[in-house]
Amino acid sequence: MPGSPDVWNSVHSFARFTAPLTDRLHRSGADSEPAAERPARRGRTAAIASAATLAVLAAGTTAYGVAHKTVTLDVDGKVTEVSTFAGSVDGVLTDAGIDLGSRDTVAPGEATSLGDGTEIVVRHARQVTVSVDGAPTEVWTTALNADEALSTLATRGGDVRLVASRSQADGRPDIDLDLDGPVDVAVDGATHAVADGSAGVAAVLQGLGITLNELDQVSVRHSDTGAVTVVVTRIVVAEVPDVHPIPFESVEQDDADRFVGTTEVVTEGVEGQRTIVNRITTVDGVETARELLSDTVTVQPVTKVVAVGTKKRPVAPKPARAAAAPAASAASAESAASDSPAEPASASAGGLNWAALAACESGGRPGAVSGSGKYHGLYQFSVATWNAVGGSGLPSQASAEEQTQRAQMLFDRSGAGQWPHCGPRLFS
Repeated sequence: MPGSPDVWNSVHSFARFTAPLTDRLHRSGADSEPAAERPARRGRTAAIASAATLAVLAAGTTAYGVAHKTVTLDVDGKVTEVSTFAGSVDGVLTDAGIDLGSRDTVAPGEATSLGDGTEIVVRHARQVTVSVDGAPTEVWTTALNADEALSTLATRGGDVRLVASRSQADGRPDIDLDLDGPVDVAVDGATHAVADGSAGVAAVLQGLGITLNELDQVSVRHSDTGAVTVVVTRIVVAEVPDVHPIPFESVEQDDADRFVGTTEVVTEGVEGQRTIVNRITTVDGVETARELLSDTVTVQPVTKVVAVGTKKRPVAPKPARAAAAPAASAASAESAASDSPAEPASASAGGLNWAALAACESGGRPGAVSGSGKYHGLYQFSVATWNAVGGSGLPSQASAEEQTQRAQMLFDRSGAGQWPHCGPRLFS
C-alpha cells in the first residue's frame, strides 16, 4: 500500500535492533556460563526473548494507530471522506488517482504531513474564453461555476463575459462552468428570469424556446444587480445591394429634312443603373461593419437624341400691287385700312393652308391658351400682336373667322415667320 514505508519503517528498525540483542543473549549464555547453570540461563533468556517479542507487537500496534487517519477530500466541489495510511497530501492524491496539472491547485501543499481530520481541497484549472470589452481571450480558471469565475475576472475591469462555445457537433452553446441557481436570459430586447440554470446554457435557452442562428453569440456576464445573466447577441452578416440611377445625356443632331427652327426627339433618354453591393454586419440590429464588395453599372443609360432642322424655309410670294393711285388718295386709303377692325385678308393669304397652321399651333381650338397665358386662340396670338392687326380684347375670345382674318392680315404684313415652328404648314 502506498505510504506503508512511512508506517512500517519504524517497526522494521525495531525488529532489526532486537534480533541481534537476542542473538547476543544466546551467545553470551553459550560461551560464558557453566553447563550446570545453562538451564536456568536458558530460562532467563527465553523470558527476555518473550519480552522483546511483546515489545515488537506493541510497537507495531502503536504505529498502526498513528498511521491510520480519516481526511476530507474536496475535488472540484465534490467532497468525500477518505480513510488512509498515507503520511502526506501527495500520498492521498496518489491513492485517489488524482493527477495535478501545472495550473491546478491543492491546499494544503502536496508535501504537507497529514493528521487525522485534515481537509484537502483540489481545484482543476479549466480553460475558458473570456470577452473583455469585446476582445476575446483565453484564460485558465479554477472557479467552480460561472458566478465565481465572473467575480474573479471582474478585477480586469470593463465588460467581462464568459463566451459560450458552439463547437460541439450539434452546435449547442455551452461553457465549461456550471450555472448554479437562478439566472436571467437577455435576448431580442427582453429579459427572462429562469429559476434554475443548473441544467446548462443550452437547456436554459431551449426551455425558453430561443433558436440560435448560425452567427449568434452566447455569453454569460453579471448584470447591474449582480445576477448571472445569459446574453444572446444576434449577429447578421448580409450582402446588401443598393441601386443608384445614372442620369442620361442629351445630344442634338442636324437634320437637313427639317426646317430651321424645328426640333424633334428622335431617341428618348433612359436612366441607367449603378449597383453597389456591401457586406454589412449588424449586432442586435445595429450596423457595426460595412465592406464594399462591388460597384458596377448594371444598366447603361440611353442618350437622348434631338433632331434639329437645318432646311431653309420657302419664301412666301409677295401679293400683287394695285395700280398706283394719286398720293392723296393712297394715303387716305391706307388710313382707312388701319382704322378698320375687320379689314379683309389679301388674296395671297387666302390661298394658304390656315387649317394646318391652326392645327399645329393650337390643335385647332379657338379658345386655346398657352400654359404661360401669353398666347391665345387658333394661331396663338400675343395680345400685343392681336392689337397690332386691329383686334380687341383677347384673341381666344374672338370668333374663329375673326382670328383667321387677323392671322391673314399678319401674314400679309410679316409673312410666315411670325410662326417659326408651324409657319411652313401654310404651304403644305
